[in-house]
Amino acid sequence: MATKDEVKKLAALARVEVKEEDLDTFVEGFDAILAYVGQLDSLELPADLKGEAPKLRNVFRADENPTPSGTYTERLVAAFPEKEGDYLKVKQIIAHD
Repeated sequence: MATKDEVKKLAALARVEVKEEDLDTFVEGFDAILAYVGQLDSLELPADLKGEAPKLRNVFRADENPTPSGTYTERLVAAFPEKEGDYLKVKQIIAHD
């Protein structure tokens, strides 16, 4: 069962504001979602799928008609509000609390 603290942490990670009075509704919603997804545990797989995991592989496609390097560089650099030397500064989006 999800807790209010877990909902608050998830909301903070998703950058979503959740009002204190809505926490109970979200806890119930998460519990319903987890119960639904939990149905996968009871799924019976055919015997030939229970063996080894499939091999992982990357799938690439041919890059047709690529944009020449530097085509949009000046416009991108001009769009940044902050620069530091040759670097473009962006707002920190990941925090380790």
